[in-house]
Amino acid sequence: RHAETAPLPSYDEVLVCTPDTEEEEVELLVRRALSPGSQDQKIYCLLGADKLVYKVSKQLESHFLRLVQSSSIPNYRFIIFCNAKAHNSYVITAFDAYKVTFPCCSKTEIQTYLKMHLKVPSGTAPVAQAFEEPYQQNVKFIFSERAGMGK
Repeated sequence: RHAETAPLPSYDEVLVCTPDTEEEEVELLVRRALSPGSQDQKIYCLLGADKLVYKVSKQLESHFLRLVQSSSIPNYRFIIFCNAKAHNSYVITAFDAYKVTFPCCSKTEIQTYLKMHLKVPSGTAPVAQAFEEPYQQNVKFIFSERAGMGK
């Protein structure tokens, strides 16, 4: 069970995968998760790993297995999220032996946890309050086809 006060993963702990995700991005996250010094309570996550192209998926598996075998970290925190319906994904097949079933939380429990962790704390810099959000959330997803542009 999760601790209600445990923080959500930060930007350096999460990689949102697309078909354009490069091998270097995946390798960097795997290295962060399985390298000495990574046991500082961070949880490294690959989101949508089923969207990785075959070549990058193979490299993910290769880097993971190499680092697991050479690592002295017994309790690493590395989670790969995939669409359960993506049956043709190499990642799902390659990491099947590591699959873990999580206990279910109710929709209300999840919503309460997220509201608590995504709310801008009072007294925070005014820039966080510049967005007129109904719930004063401190996370906003911005997607664009164009790189940069001040997002």
